[in-house]
Amino acid sequence: MLTLGIDIGSTTSKCVILKDGKEIVAKVLKVAGTGTNGPEEAYEEVLKVSGLKREDIEKVLATGYGRKTYDMADGEISELSAHAKGVNFCDKECRTIIDIGGQDAKVIKLNENGVISDFVMNDKCAAGTGRFLDVMASILKLDIGELEKHAAKSQNPIKISSTCTVFAESEVISQLANKADLDDLIAGICGSVASRTASLAKRLGISEKVYMSGGVALNGGVRNALSKELGAEIFKTEDAQYMGALGAAVTAYEKS
Repeated sequence: MLTLGIDIGSTTSKCVILKDGKEIVAKVLKVAGTGTNGPEEAYEEVLKVSGLKREDIEKVLATGYGRKTYDMADGEISELSAHAKGVNFCDKECRTIIDIGGQDAKVIKLNENGVISDFVMNDKCAAGTGRFLDVMASILKLDIGELEKHAAKSQNPIKISSTCTVFAESEVISQLANKADLDDLIAGICGSVASRTASLAKRLGISEKVYMSGGVALNGGVRNALSKELGAEIFKTEDAQYMGALGAAVTAYEKS
């Protein structure tokens, strides 16, 4: 049996095709999210990559920011449930999931059966999200993927004190005007995201193993800073960005 999960985020669309609830057949990511053709393009490309047709797919479930606007799915599941299912699929020992998305941040606690026992989220402000990192990378004229290598070289991270993205943007521009060390400035930016996320996690309380899911999980600068803030090792998989889509595909299999 083949099932498909599609995670429609604010900035990206991800698709995963799963065979018999156990094997990932294909996965595709498009840098275009809700309100664009990204979801449809991701869907078409994952079928092309896998050599499958629409009629070969038993069930399609959507998740993510734009899940309610996608009419090609057979149903939808929440982002919380999708990420819980996806990470649990990869590691049954996970007990805490930290997902920093483009528009919000979520911390999810799982019990020994991989079921959500509690969660907390921040969707009121872009600070502490992937959007914050995108804005800062744009100011610095860097690709988002370059932030990690700069943060790793920092000797004295510069604290970003503003809690608002707009004010933090002004703060970073001011630091640049004062010839601040680029590596230290970027380490401070990554630390700012980690600090806000850690505050969220501490409100809930973490249990190890701790995993990060979502695109920001691939940013070692944020991941390492968050590990220090929480005093816990932070795990992730190379497929961290696909956890929502994977969880939707797992759920589609379970409901078929």
